Amino acid sequence: MKISVILGHPYEKSFNAAIAETVVDTLRELGHTVMFHDLYGEKFNPVIPANELVSDDVKDDLVKLHQQEIKEADGIVIIHPNWWGQPPAVLKGWVDRVLREKVAYTFPEDDNGGGLPIGLLKAKAGIVFNTSNTPEKRENEAFGDPLGRLWKDCIFDFCGVTVFGRMMFRVVADSTEPQRREWLRQAENMVKQYFQ
Repeated sequence: MKISVILGHPYEKSFNAAIAETVVDTLRELGHTVMFHDLYGEKFNPVIPANELVSDDVKDDLVKLHQQEIKEADGIVIIHPNWWGQPPAVLKGWVDRVLREKVAYTFPEDDNGGGLPIGLLKAKAGIVFNTSNTPEKRENEAFGDPLGRLWKDCIFDFCGVTVFGRMMFRVVADSTEPQRREWLRQAENMVKQYFQ
């Protein structure tokens, strides 16, 4: 299978980068073809130009590559920190520019976009790994789970990816080395569960 792995974190020695490395290594050990993208490392431009927004005429070769790969992907793994209950801006821009109409979803012929979308992605499953410095109890009581809702319902399901898994690692700021090793083992096991 072809699996798309997208990392959205600016620091190359972050725990997010360690998760991405574990995910990529595990997928390759399972015999999958991995299409890995470090959005910050690639200098992915998250800003959608006005002409691209209204015409779907993409001039950016990197965006074209991402669009082609996401259409071919049999599975998708997203890795990013929880910043203000959202992904980092570069990843939000990736969603805006890559998961476009006619790439990731469409609408029935007589629908102007106000109805129910038809997902176009062929990916059988999507996984999201997040990191946070907010304790789980406070996050749930104060904010709910905005990232879970965003990725599961607003993005993956919208684009036709109905098998979804997510894992949040917290609190990263004061985590220990043994704890991080255990988290990486959990990430590896989740990848195996979804893409064995």
